[in-house]
Amino acid sequence: MADGAVNLGLREPGRLFAMSLDTFRAMFRRPFYLAEAIQQAWFIAKVTIIPTMLVSIPFGAVLALQIGNLVRQLGAQSYTGSVAVLAIVREASPIVTALLVAGAAGSAICADLGARKIREEIDAMEVLGINPLQRLVVPRVVAAAFVAVFLNGLVSVVGIMGGYVFNVMLQGGTPGAYMASFAQLTQIEDLWIGEFKALLFGILAALVASYKGLTAGGGPKGVGDAVNQTVVITFMLLFAVNFVITAIYGQLVPAKGM
Repeated sequence: MADGAVNLGLREPGRLFAMSLDTFRAMFRRPFYLAEAIQQAWFIAKVTIIPTMLVSIPFGAVLALQIGNLVRQLGAQSYTGSVAVLAIVREASPIVTALLVAGAAGSAICADLGARKIREEIDAMEVLGINPLQRLVVPRVVAAAFVAVFLNGLVSVVGIMGGYVFNVMLQGGTPGAYMASFAQLTQIEDLWIGEFKALLFGILAALVASYKGLTAGGGPKGVGDAVNQTVVITFMLLFAVNFVITAIYGQLVPAKGM
């Protein structure tokens, strides 16, 4: 019983890992379906841009309010802008991007591929000699990664603007001091690690969604269950990966001193 449970627990991660390797191999083979990738990128951007902006405004505001209260107690009001930018660019922005890509785009990808699976379109493609990973999964992974990088920049800009407005209007902060402190604690490596996280999170979200969609079964109910599992698994995976990347980054790149 114990061995069966262990095998069952390792089977799904192993299959996901194997599909991910096959997808990366197919990514560098011809042909590359550019039109499909552009269409998927437009779809992902269309369903995520507005929610991302709406989420990033209160996210930046909450960070600015909490950080402003903390630094005021410590007597370091001049560092409010720098700490807020550091928290948004390095941590909050990639997480918000990942949640939106996984929740909106990932669920749509899973539902689309799951519907194709139960209609036996995937089996028909394999009979015709078409690799479903190369034809369907690769364009979606590339599109999700591409859009996630730009969404991360959008979240950073909107979040910083929201934090600026709330810090100046509600906390009585000085606009010049908020903006002048940007470079006191932050460094260019913080921006690069934020973009790298967004890129990786976009790839992971698309891979998990594609895997659950291609393995869906049991009719429409099975597709619905696959979509729910996609969102839950992706969220858990993203937070775990974010912790690992942040820990490694903290060891490799020293923090900028005040």
